[in-house]
Amino acid sequence: MEQEQESHTEQDILAAVDLGSNSFHMIIARLRDGQFQILDRLREMVQLRAGLDKENRLSIEAQDRATACLERFGQRVRDLPYGKVRVVGTNTLRVAENSRDFLRRARLALGHPIEIVTGEEEARLIYLGVAKSLAFDNSRRLVMDIGGGSTEFIIGEGLKGLRRESLEMGCVSFTQKFFPDGQLNDESCQKALLSAAILLRSIQRPYLDLGWQEAVGASGTIRCVANIAKANGWCDDGVITMHALDMILVAMKNAGHTDKLKLDGLSEERTQVLAGGVCVLKAAFERLRIDRMIVSDGALREGLLYDLLGRIQHDDERERTVSALAKRYGVDELHAERVGVMADQLYQQIAIDWQIVGEEFKQRLQWAARLHEIGLAISHDQFHKHAAYLVAHSDMPGFSREEQQSLAALIRAQRRKFPSNYFSELPDELQTTSTRLAIILRLAMVFNRGRSEQADTFVGLEVGTKGLKLSLPEGWLAEHPLTEADLRQERRYLKAIGVKLKITDQ
Repeated sequence: MEQEQESHTEQDILAAVDLGSNSFHMIIARLRDGQFQILDRLREMVQLRAGLDKENRLSIEAQDRATACLERFGQRVRDLPYGKVRVVGTNTLRVAENSRDFLRRARLALGHPIEIVTGEEEARLIYLGVAKSLAFDNSRRLVMDIGGGSTEFIIGEGLKGLRRESLEMGCVSFTQKFFPDGQLNDESCQKALLSAAILLRSIQRPYLDLGWQEAVGASGTIRCVANIAKANGWCDDGVITMHALDMILVAMKNAGHTDKLKLDGLSEERTQVLAGGVCVLKAAFERLRIDRMIVSDGALREGLLYDLLGRIQHDDERERTVSALAKRYGVDELHAERVGVMADQLYQQIAIDWQIVGEEFKQRLQWAARLHEIGLAISHDQFHKHAAYLVAHSDMPGFSREEQQSLAALIRAQRRKFPSNYFSELPDELQTTSTRLAIILRLAMVFNRGRSEQADTFVGLEVGTKGLKLSLPEGWLAEHPLTEADLRQERRYLKAIGVKLKITDQ
């Protein structure tokens, strides 16, 4: 398989890595005529969730297991170009209090940036992976994915998701909570089923009202249940029924302990987390009135690949999200475009010297320009703070948690005193680049504060040893005294964060 991969150019190869709560997965594919040819799949059961203590801190042992796995994964993808590999962390890394420390190690081990996605974004990517893996028509389907720490539920038609939810219940977390000593009895099973039912109550009514024609399951837990059901003759291949779940529960209780649980189709590594996963699945069957579920091979990592392909082919979900937000809050599109044009003019002049060359930086700057005024929908007073809050707390399909935080920081920093604390809270590798993008946005805002056509003015910007030099046409400042005053105030704001701004029109 390695020889096959090496025979292709790096430009053809894409990879997706899913840092799940139970297992880490990597899929490597070759892009051919707009379609994927899978070259390799790697999976290791890291059990990251098992390393969380009561304070939601990852143990050193769990971090070491994860880092060692990523070093092995890194041997396969380290040399792939930036932007051709997407790596996402899910529930455990969302809740871990010390995830930032671990992510520093993880990025070095793998050689690529790592994104943390929200539960809703995880659900969107799962649905995309499932939808692409099945011969989907436009009938309505329920997709369910049981992870180590959370379970995602999505209703969709074809490739379009209609509703997405992520609930805090997974095969590892439920096994730890309700079967901590490995005892499998009626009492522990009933407690797990009741807890799952309570969580499902929040989505039961709206999901049943929306309805679906077919239920589809993804993830290792659901595939494991399907394998057990088939191997024991409880249902057909690739299908799960309530009868099969009942038979597995009976077998669990008869075994009495996970160490004694022996079932055809059950792998040794899945034995330790089966109980929690089965209880989550059975509760979903009961509460959502599922009679039959088919099993899909597609899941989060396949969704990551297709989402990455969309970005490469200029069909980016994030573009649709930004457009929808701008429309929802009634943004003045002409003004936002003028700010974007000026920001791009400044960016192009200093991107190389400031080491912010790349499509991801250009996009983030333009998205900030397009959304910088959405806070006006709340109030003109402190609108930049309102805008940052809306961006930080909205459901933004396509964006990772870090991308959303960085975009909110840019928008928060568009005017007045520079909020350095916002940027210090970003991941280390985003702090400097985000600060520099924010400075560019601020300067573009200065030249468009009067909502005039000043974006037509050529503004020179260069990076010097002592800071930035801003050059304007001769006599321009005298003709625009208000803008000159704004620039001098901006110079004071930037000086406070250690950036010198020289202004000249000679």
